[in-house]
Amino acid sequence: MAEYRNPKPTVDVVVEMSDGIVLIERGHEPFGTALPGGFVDEGELVEVAAIREMKEEIGIDVVLTELLYVYSDPRRDPRMHTMATVFVGKPRNAGDRPKAGDDAKAVRVVDAAKCPPLSFDHGLIVRDYVTFRLTGKRPDPMAYIEANRKR
Repeated sequence: MAEYRNPKPTVDVVVEMSDGIVLIERGHEPFGTALPGGFVDEGELVEVAAIREMKEEIGIDVVLTELLYVYSDPRRDPRMHTMATVFVGKPRNAGDRPKAGDDAKAVRVVDAAKCPPLSFDHGLIVRDYVTFRLTGKRPDPMAYIEANRKR
């Protein structure tokens, strides 16, 4: 019987705090700075996975406010082909502050427009988020295909 090598579903959330967005320092390989997120469990809705991952990684109950885009470039994760559904969210309780947990060894809040270099394709995601917040426009799927053809 043939083995299917399908992309693994993941979720990431751009968590909006009053003073910026949340980033984590990854505690496992591949190391680096990234948006909080993780793998979707079998039988789990991506929305539920996003909320669960935020609680596990940054200790915050989030409310998902927007679906930003789905990122599926086979090169986005050096470990395997993943497909990330990316949400925008905010803390359910305004006074909550992120704290490192689960796979995160550290957490910080940064100005999205002055984001440091990020792991995976999270730099692209943050740029798309900044554009979305400034213009209301999400990534254009056809432009995304063209940009990836040129790489």
